[in-house]
Amino acid sequence: MEATPLRRGAVLIRARNYLNRHPQRTTDHGQRTTDSLENYFNYFTEIEECFQRCRGARTLLSPLDWALIESWKDAGLPLGAVLAGIARAFEKRNARQRKYRTVNALAYCTQEVLRAAEEARTGEIQGGARTDSPPPFAPEDVLRFLLHNAEALETSSHRAREQGQQVLADDLTAIVPVLRDAAAREPDKLVAELEELEIRLTALEEKLTASLTRAASVERLAEIQAEVERALGPYRRKMTGPQIESLERQFRKRCLLEYYQIPRLSLFYM
Repeated sequence: MEATPLRRGAVLIRARNYLNRHPQRTTDHGQRTTDSLENYFNYFTEIEECFQRCRGARTLLSPLDWALIESWKDAGLPLGAVLAGIARAFEKRNARQRKYRTVNALAYCTQEVLRAAEEARTGEIQGGARTDSPPPFAPEDVLRFLLHNAEALETSSHRAREQGQQVLADDLTAIVPVLRDAAAREPDKLVAELEELEIRLTALEEKLTASLTRAASVERLAEIQAEVERALGPYRRKMTGPQIESLERQFRKRCLLEYYQIPRLSLFYM
């Protein structure tokens, strides 16, 4: 599940191609699912709602759960496959005579999600015709998102400078004009090239994460790693080495962004 900036941004392109080949499917619960480009931008919400529905009770997802969803997104797992895998995991659990403990973590569904994603990958029909879908966002929404993040980074840059973190402040400041330039494009052209914009934004986010990692103290990084170990411990045996590495990376990133009060730049977080 190793993800580079280009691979992260390319998730959107793979999502569109996948949807053109698989416009509608049904989950193992018999629920009809209609994937759209807009649903892919709502990747996190769709998965959260599916998990809560299958669990039969609303519960707040943990930081580990959110990091796990992000690792699935970065690996290019189709939304429909993730939803089907979650439903399948609960179906198998409900079929057992003894269910043991209540499922409180999304990680419980990991193996079925990965299995469903592999089935979707091997079942894809090559050479499917591409059909254009309408933009999932209004131009003013994208513009507002970009300008809000630019302002937030400026605030964070001032805070870092006041705290004596000059290098981090400069790194944050350097991203601001890139966001403002993107927001200055013609509205119709802006929403027509969301895939390219997402690639640039995710690359910027990776660069930003590297800056935050360099700026963080050894003590802070140790605290984050300890939190990772506590949260991930019960599920390590259910995951491969690359899966664990990806999940740890996403968890650390979320912790650093929250600690420095930095917004997510990807359109998935609009």
